[in-house]
Amino acid sequence: MKTIAIIGRPNVGKSSLFNRLAKSRIAITSHIAGTTRDTNAAQITLHNGQSVRIVDTGGIEDTSDELFTKVAHKAKQAAKAADLILYLVDGKLLPTQEDKKLFFTLQKSAPTLLVINKIDNDSQKELAYNFAEFGTKAMHFISVSHNRGISQLLSALESTLFPEVQEVAQDIEEELLEALESTFENAPNVSDLQTAKPVPESSNAQFTQEAQSLETIQVGIIGRVNVGKSSILNALVGYDRSVVSAQAGTTIDPVDEQITFENSTLRFVDTAGIRRKGKIESLEKYALDRTSKVLEQADIAILVLDSSAPLVELDEKIFSLVQKHALGVIVVWNKWDIAHADFTSIRADFLRRFRFLEYAPFLTLSALRGRHIKELKHKILEVYANYASRIPTSKLNDTIAKAVRTHPIPSDHGKLVKIYYATQYATKPPQIALISNRPKSLHFSYKRFLVNQLRKEFGLSGTPILLAPRPKGQGNPESAF
Repeated sequence: MKTIAIIGRPNVGKSSLFNRLAKSRIAITSHIAGTTRDTNAAQITLHNGQSVRIVDTGGIEDTSDELFTKVAHKAKQAAKAADLILYLVDGKLLPTQEDKKLFFTLQKSAPTLLVINKIDNDSQKELAYNFAEFGTKAMHFISVSHNRGISQLLSALESTLFPEVQEVAQDIEEELLEALESTFENAPNVSDLQTAKPVPESSNAQFTQEAQSLETIQVGIIGRVNVGKSSILNALVGYDRSVVSAQAGTTIDPVDEQITFENSTLRFVDTAGIRRKGKIESLEKYALDRTSKVLEQADIAILVLDSSAPLVELDEKIFSLVQKHALGVIVVWNKWDIAHADFTSIRADFLRRFRFLEYAPFLTLSALRGRHIKELKHKILEVYANYASRIPTSKLNDTIAKAVRTHPIPSDHGKLVKIYYATQYATKPPQIALISNRPKSLHFSYKRFLVNQLRKEFGLSGTPILLAPRPKGQGNPESAF
């Protein structure tokens, strides 16, 4: 698949154009220069039916700032890997030497179209003609905010990337015209049509069946700012996909990448770091909203903790997101090479503060040194298998019956509470209905006891188990446990 990279200096509208072409608000946009740090990618289909990959990049500028130097480097890497470059400029500003220099440099990597944004009307186009000094005929005037010139730009993308398709289309059009002319010339009379025999259907018609795509395991990486989430993503995919910096809050847009491991597709999304509400700065409020949307689509959350420092209250609040979205979970202690305490002490403190996550696997690693990264991949597969598992009904009911015999259900103010039977009605995570005569009388502590018995019997490490007490149906119920 061919790739189109959107390149330019900060705040010229690259992310807005990316969202417009993708027809979705994937990238965070704002008036603040430097909003985009990592690259974003999406697949789109052009008018000619060809699919292409578009890549949004961070702004390129000369700076001594370590973070934005890395952002510019990432953008230039995307340009070198592209089949076509859209160099975006702000049409309301005069051309700069830096723009011209970048444009000429990019032309050496791939065909480059000069796209002049923020041209909201014809009068503004006059000023934009100053960009003719770039010496290119491939100038395209657009206004992303007003959806102006986008169709013409898409046509230019098609003709530049797929010239052979354009030629074939013209040839087909000419052949169709010739065929139509021939058809009309040799058309039968109406009387001939009345006696014509119907053409039998072909006996060897071919049917195509769409191949089923392999299921993708969606993995969200979450945690406080500066705990090493981006470093973990880079270690998992095997290259520097995400910009890493000592500056807290480096990641703004969710950064996603997928790999194949053990015949499974793992799609990782590195999310923005979370701060205390009172310390959320500027763009981070948008990033938090995107993090929530990522978790809505995720199967598993990798909860990243900083081994070099003790747990804080914010960690507990972040972990509550796992419960909210009912995700599979793996707890990862990063920076273990500089851990502030020994394993036994850190684990004991964790279990004391996070009793509701005692079922979660517990891994120590160092993303920078590549320690235990392969073990983390294996653990993802294990947790996902539990997350998507279905317990056989007979074994499920045997386990529940045994639990009830071991520890009878407490009565409701002297009234007997019964569970007639259990059935699993959904997966991801496992969701089990408990058919009862008094479903509202099953106390949460007893449900927790039943969950623990299910874990004892079936394992199910890393996945929540949801129990839903329900009233019995019409007719005679089965014998109660």
